[in-house]
Amino acid sequence: MRWSWFMPYHHFFIKRRQEREERKERERAFYENGSKLLEKLIVCCNAKPIPIPTFSPQHLLLATNNFSSSELLGRERPYRYKGSLEGRIVLIKRFKFMLRDFIVNDLVISAQMSGHSNVLKPIGCCLETPCPISVFEFAANGVLADRIYVTRVTELKHQRMGWERRLKIARQIAHALSYLHNAFPRPVIHMHIHMSSILLDEHDVPKLSDFYLSVSIPEGEADVAAFFLNTPESKATGKVTEKADVYDFGRFLFELLTGDDSLNITRFTIDKDSSLVEYIHNRAQGSCINEIVDPAILAEDGEAGVSLLRQLQAVVDLALTCTEEDPQTRPTMVDVTKQLRRIERFTQTGEELGGNLQNLKLLESVEEHASASLKRNTSSDEIQAVNEASERPLEV
Repeated sequence: MRWSWFMPYHHFFIKRRQEREERKERERAFYENGSKLLEKLIVCCNAKPIPIPTFSPQHLLLATNNFSSSELLGRERPYRYKGSLEGRIVLIKRFKFMLRDFIVNDLVISAQMSGHSNVLKPIGCCLETPCPISVFEFAANGVLADRIYVTRVTELKHQRMGWERRLKIARQIAHALSYLHNAFPRPVIHMHIHMSSILLDEHDVPKLSDFYLSVSIPEGEADVAAFFLNTPESKATGKVTEKADVYDFGRFLFELLTGDDSLNITRFTIDKDSSLVEYIHNRAQGSCINEIVDPAILAEDGEAGVSLLRQLQAVVDLALTCTEEDPQTRPTMVDVTKQLRRIERFTQTGEELGGNLQNLKLLESVEEHASASLKRNTSSDEIQAVNEASERPLEV
């Protein structure tokens, strides 16, 4: 009893000590994360300032109702939350455990790419947590995977995305990758083109995101070491060029065509050691459109008219070329973007489509003014041309 008077003070001192320790942890995290962010910005942005606002943990806890599961969007990692910050609806990306370098990489490259209309734009970050937390513009319609993969569409009871919209999204993402490969002093490789890395705004405009694994090719080098072995050349040599993104984009096209997840195939009978890419390469020797294409696409045009079938075959042919084992035989993303634009235009009339598909060549020379602006060693004027092109389709 004689010590009972001391207990409130005892709890007070314990609480004050915990608060001091927590403050020191936040300061240490802010210093370490901020130093890494500044270092990356200097290296990637040629010391040009890119303002990235910071928010406190309390700001983000309030914005997400303590990271409530009711604000959680989808099932992918990073965990994406809907939040309200400074009167604006935002997307908050949070990892519970991840290397700081990857998170900073995503933030910096997203900031570099923020001028492109098909890239998810960063708003700020929190540096006072062990793993930095990123804040991005909100993508109201979620991840593309939920609108394409047949299993997810069925589970979530979403409306199936039509072919015209799928094709437009493919062309827009191709353009964003072209920009990534050509708009900076050294090419940057995304390294993880996937349905879950593409988000949709309220108008279904695609936004490329998740630059965690992205790498630039060092000065004086033709390739760079790969973090993950996901292409034939990376498995063989451990190194990649921009053509690794082309391969992944070809796989992405196959998923748009089939409605199936290449990492979790459900529609086809495929050997456990095979893949969706290998399956379609084997089947594509014959006329297999009706077998591989998402039935919902074929149903759009009744009995699948000649125009639609020819267009689908053109996209299959493009995807096949993108996923060639030899990276040297794959087109560049500039070529892919132009080809998709042609295929879009060929849908205007069946006659026009039929007349042009016979002469489509993925590696044909492109218009002089467009190719000049997208060469690897671009001048400052050419980089400006690419920046302007990011707001409009590549001309073909």
